[in-house]
Amino acid sequence: MDNYKLNIAVLLLAVVTTASVFSAFLVIYRHSPSASVNHTCNDPCRFSLIETIPENLTYNGTSLNHPSIYESWMELISAANESIDIGAFYFTLQGKDVMENPDPSAINGDTVFNGLKDALTKRKLKVRIVQSKPTGVSQGNDTAVLGQLGADVRSIDFPKLVGAGILHTKLWVIDNKHFYVGSANLDWRSLAQVKELGTVTYDCPCLAADIAKIFEAYWAMSAPDAEIPSPWPDNYDTIYNNRTPAEVKLNGKDQAMVYLSSSPPQFCPASRTTDIDAILDIINKPQKFIYIAVMDYFPTTLYLHPNRAWFVIDNALRIAAYERNVEVRVLGSWWNHTQHSMPYFLESLKLYSRHIQVKLFKVPASVKQAKIPYSRVNHNKYMVTENVAYIGTSNWSGDYFIDTGGIGFIVNQTSNSANSSIPQQLKAIFDRDWNSSYSHPVTDHMKI
Repeated sequence: MDNYKLNIAVLLLAVVTTASVFSAFLVIYRHSPSASVNHTCNDPCRFSLIETIPENLTYNGTSLNHPSIYESWMELISAANESIDIGAFYFTLQGKDVMENPDPSAINGDTVFNGLKDALTKRKLKVRIVQSKPTGVSQGNDTAVLGQLGADVRSIDFPKLVGAGILHTKLWVIDNKHFYVGSANLDWRSLAQVKELGTVTYDCPCLAADIAKIFEAYWAMSAPDAEIPSPWPDNYDTIYNNRTPAEVKLNGKDQAMVYLSSSPPQFCPASRTTDIDAILDIINKPQKFIYIAVMDYFPTTLYLHPNRAWFVIDNALRIAAYERNVEVRVLGSWWNHTQHSMPYFLESLKLYSRHIQVKLFKVPASVKQAKIPYSRVNHNKYMVTENVAYIGTSNWSGDYFIDTGGIGFIVNQTSNSANSSIPQQLKAIFDRDWNSSYSHPVTDHMKI
């Protein structure tokens, strides 16, 4: 009898163990795209780096003719046949949102705003907008108008969902076919008075559908009484990540490996590479050089109470330079709102290794331009190596990867032709800025 009970117990244990292993396998299988999944995208994807070069900022002897962000946004609106989805920090496209007597350069923002109104009223398109919960009256004016004209507008409350943070993303998805991601806010200043960089991709449903999943996560989390699911439902999963990127022939040229990352981690299904993991994956792989342009660079948090040290990126760069002799360059930004501790953090990074160089980029301002609030700054957020381009929406301090909504667009591409690959094009932009008269030693802004 005792042997019979023992055999039954052993059998039950075996069944439970097998079931547990099988369940674990199913979880792993669900979030690890199988070899049978086709990661090749055969869409005729057209990709372009796009910029806003502020008024009164000129380069001597350099001609990089990338499309403007303003032109690209207008093209996206014109290309829409069914839907426009926008995820944004805030909306101040109209000149009057910022200044009682708007600067003439606000015309670009006004034109984009009118284009969105026409999409709703004349072309009867479906427009959805997710914005960070407005903190001021002016930040909600534009979306209130668009909502009255038929747009579905939602505000997402990050402090309620994750305890802190904002939606800092800047993305457009058009007909699940074309999309934009980059540093430019939905703000007229980002189209004329702030230096910005982004990407626009046309005729690429495979990647547009993937970035649309990130937008849908924002949309779901901006519903009343929304709570972050655990785990995220299957429809938010992606087959494209740092382990299994999409294989895309961009612009009909050399093959590229592409994926989209997202932050914060709470908003990512297990199959989505988080933004910080995407950045570290690039830094930690064998590289000859790593060039970074970002408005804020801090090995700390900036908006927590109290703030704390956060050396995740800083340590990775130090190891890359010190142990692997990677050439590291960091181009930060200096403007009226730069925290005065940033030059010291950058100088500390430089002093760690002879392979590290740092500078600060300062956008010039006339007396008139200096009166435009929160403008005249290099707002770029990107990184480039010999083979990889990373274009993001986040500044580089801990907050942006812990509790803030953002996106990264990663392109791994090599080419035998000079300046034809996306990383080569992005490096040319970095070199132009690094070598310009607007880039200065960080010690120029240190109070010693």
